[in-house]
Amino acid sequence: MIVVFGEGRGFRVVWLLEEMGLAYRLRSVDLLAGVEKDPEFLAINPGGFIPAIQDGDVTMVESIAIMEYLLARYGPTPLAPESQDAAFPDYQQFLHLGEAGLAVPINYVSSARNFAPEADRQNWSARDAMATFESRLRLVTRQLKHSPYLAGQRFTAADISVTYALMLARRNGGVDLGEAEQAYMVRTSGREAYKRALQSCQSTKAWLARASGV
Repeated sequence: MIVVFGEGRGFRVVWLLEEMGLAYRLRSVDLLAGVEKDPEFLAINPGGFIPAIQDGDVTMVESIAIMEYLLARYGPTPLAPESQDAAFPDYQQFLHLGEAGLAVPINYVSSARNFAPEADRQNWSARDAMATFESRLRLVTRQLKHSPYLAGQRFTAADISVTYALMLARRNGGVDLGEAEQAYMVRTSGREAYKRALQSCQSTKAWLARASGV
């Protein structure tokens, strides 16, 4: 059975596993308590960050790499268009944009906004990170003018990648999403696999509930 270590970006992995109908076990990792107190996890990922997976003899970290591994190992699946498919270029672009272009810069914004001393919350780096996020978000906005999902008419793993980044931006980064992005997130979060993933990821569910005031 595939073991997923940690939530956070691990939610992407759990959601994908639910979409693919693959058996898994979610193993919590308490970063606040300190991973130095979790030797089992450090044996999986000595870097001490989440998520990670163990699939038999295979150990992997980095959420997008894990997703690509699962799609290739347990596919083919409509969640990952074939290279000859007209949707493939957009799929590839937005699968990676969700992390590299959106989630990474919003992490810096979130850290400054939520943890830095008051005087540093709008420092140069935080402003630059927000500008980077906003520039990449324009690609999402443009794409959603033409299709309901980022690779066209059907939902793919690229939508899992980007939806998580938009969740992070809205909840931790204080970003007000536009109408197109909000409608898009209603579509993606309405999927049964998303709902099952949220039931598995109770910390993520609680995080979303706290942020929305539920």
